[in-house]
Amino acid sequence: MKTLIILNPISGRGYAGKAVPDIEACLRAHGLDFALTRTARPWHAAELAEQAAKDGYDLVVSASGDGTANEVVNGLMRARAAGFDRTAFSILPVGTGNDMAYSLGVRGTLEETCEALAANRRKRVDIGWVRGGDYPEGRYFANGVGIGFDAAVGFAAVKIRWARGLLAYLIAVIQTVFFYYKAPQVRIELDAETIEQSSLMISIMNGIRLGGGFFTAPEGDPGDGRFDLCIAETASKARIFGLIPYFLKGTQQGQPEIKMRRSRQVTVTALNNPFPAHCDGETLCYEGTKLEIELIPAALEFVCAGG
Repeated sequence: MKTLIILNPISGRGYAGKAVPDIEACLRAHGLDFALTRTARPWHAAELAEQAAKDGYDLVVSASGDGTANEVVNGLMRARAAGFDRTAFSILPVGTGNDMAYSLGVRGTLEETCEALAANRRKRVDIGWVRGGDYPEGRYFANGVGIGFDAAVGFAAVKIRWARGLLAYLIAVIQTVFFYYKAPQVRIELDAETIEQSSLMISIMNGIRLGGGFFTAPEGDPGDGRFDLCIAETASKARIFGLIPYFLKGTQQGQPEIKMRRSRQVTVTALNNPFPAHCDGETLCYEGTKLEIELIPAALEFVCAGG
């Protein structure tokens, strides 16, 4: 199985670059036929993944966090649109949040992940597509789109250089609660329903988790052909802090501010103030007014344990 490892050396606050010898040793120990290349600039991973698919690689693995993995997804989806659709995708999670890897089923050690790659256990996963903000032509994603509060938290977490994972996001939550957030009035158009409200947060999830440990869609399934949405109405600062434990456990459904929905297509329109948004942790916009989001069922093969 011809495999390309695309590694972002600055992922995980530089952890990925330091982990290269261990990654290479583990892959060799499991007999994988691989080449490893490092990214050098933004969007480089997308270019490398697209070319790998066109060159006939069986598997492209993102050794990174969510941002580089998102680029790899975009490269493979562009190759798919050009007719090169036989290349599978996987992740070695060495980034900060690793939410995409978790949501797609990569939850073990490096050893266990390399074993799964060697076993070539595959499953079909859905991929999302979002248009709007800084991407009028659209961008693909695998885990989720966040609009409002969670996007602002993600932007703040990127600036925290001394912490990784859930800790960085928890610190960013505190910063965001105190220094930012006026919930915009929005229209949310789903397959069979339209909601208008002042929304603190709208998470449109293909996966399960955002922010290194916030289970915004605890029943999410990236292979079920539907997005899972978590829509939170505006809330006071004290109430936002009160909701955090529910999101950490994935038990927010039933709280009065929370609506959980499923839909294959979603359009979110700002009715007064613009909103910030991200996809897979990557910035979509700081002041967006409309996003159109669509699910592409069973778009890519993904290699993981239990696939």
